[in-house]
Amino acid sequence: MNLAHTLSQTAARYPDAPALTYGDRTVSWGRLESRSDALGHALRAAGVRPGDRVALLMRNRPELLETMYAAFKAGAAVVPLNAKLPAAEVAYHLADSGAAVLVTDRTEGVDDLGVPLVVTGSGYEELLAAHTGTPARTEDVDADAPAWLFYTSGTTGRPKGAVLTHGGLAFVVASWLADLTPLDHRDVTLHAAPLSHGAGFHALAATARGAHQVIPTGERFDPETVLRLMREHQVTNTWLVPTQITLLTDHIDGADPALPALRRVVYGGAPFPQTELAAALRTFGPVLVQLYGQGESPMTITWLPAEEHPDPDDGEAALPHCAGHPRPGMAVRIVDPDTGAVLPPNEVGEVVTSGPALMAGYWRRPEESARALRGGWLHTGDLGRIDERGRLFLLDRAKDLIITGGSNVYAIEVEGALLEHPGIVDAAVIGLPDRTWGEIVTAVVVPSGTRPSPDELQAHCRDRLAPYKSPRRIEFVDTIPRNTYGKTDKRALRERFAPSGTDTRDKAGS
Repeated sequence: MNLAHTLSQTAARYPDAPALTYGDRTVSWGRLESRSDALGHALRAAGVRPGDRVALLMRNRPELLETMYAAFKAGAAVVPLNAKLPAAEVAYHLADSGAAVLVTDRTEGVDDLGVPLVVTGSGYEELLAAHTGTPARTEDVDADAPAWLFYTSGTTGRPKGAVLTHGGLAFVVASWLADLTPLDHRDVTLHAAPLSHGAGFHALAATARGAHQVIPTGERFDPETVLRLMREHQVTNTWLVPTQITLLTDHIDGADPALPALRRVVYGGAPFPQTELAAALRTFGPVLVQLYGQGESPMTITWLPAEEHPDPDDGEAALPHCAGHPRPGMAVRIVDPDTGAVLPPNEVGEVVTSGPALMAGYWRRPEESARALRGGWLHTGDLGRIDERGRLFLLDRAKDLIITGGSNVYAIEVEGALLEHPGIVDAAVIGLPDRTWGEIVTAVVVPSGTRPSPDELQAHCRDRLAPYKSPRRIEFVDTIPRNTYGKTDKRALRERFAPSGTDTRDKAGS
């Protein structure tokens, strides 16, 4: 098998139909297939062999999807990277994954990363032209062969690659099409979230059914542009993080969104404040579909379909933090974090899941893989409860993870950067509720003497981390509170610094 066959099958069925639109450029399915074939041969000529890794460092653009399928055809696994990562973090991912080549749209800061480069533009097109017309070739791979290394933070704070297999992603695609956005060739999908992350799985599903995919050209999410594209192309479905939905809702400001074709807006990846969710439901109507998943079980643990979302005008019907029901084929339990015993309905414990969507393990980390997948169940590190109707309610994260604007920020990384500053002797990083970003990265720091300015500390962090990881808010304290075991009491910090009236966490069972 090979995930690339889904593109080939779609191209055979709809060779002249539009596949990708990017600005004034539209590529047909037949053309996308031939370009990915040519690039697959170019990767082989560059030394890529089955089982190798191909890293992708690009903003949303057609070349990202071309490269993804070209790598699949060559029998390689892709390593999609956040386009905003600084060079130091890119270098870490390349070294950890052992990538054989990096395909990127960057023109600066990528020359000394230690791997061969393919840079989009004239050189990229020349490379394709050199291999155009070569016979199509897709390597046969086993179902358990790596297809995607999805880098996610872990208990050490250093990202590690969740190995997603061809077979596992085939299940994810089928599950997406069955539950979230049933698609066919008449549908139009908009990709406004990063294709290197959740939107990439949506793209796999859209490709499998021949849906026309529209990609905004801007580097940043612009509500006006996104709405214009949705109207112009009669978009029927999209995947967004709650921050983006809130920005769209605010931009529309109570007016008619004028999106008669829109049937599904899938969201997830971050908390969605109930007031903002209600406003979005009033604006867009019953089209929102929630998913819950992790990189280790990509987009595929539970879902809350559109018809089960609450009436935004009925406060009694609100389901705070309800993540819906287990996806078909996936099992979800609540267990005691210490003993692993399965807990009865409405008792709070750790969320664990099992099924075909699970990763094979962490790349070259057998001990961490064994811990995360003990007993055949993925231990998510999230705390929740399941009610009598089988609905999952997420309450908190046992792992110290902050989700801001749909991007994951691991607190220990930011704390480490802060402690490299000579003016800081202690630091704790927490996420605080924010109506736009879901959470904002907040640093609580103890200065060593003369207090550095917040601007200085933010610039210090931006030099070492991706911009979205830099604290948006900095608080100075004399001491960091700790419990009897010497661990930072982050609950106390959240209670101290959270804006009043923002703590809406479900307290049931706690």
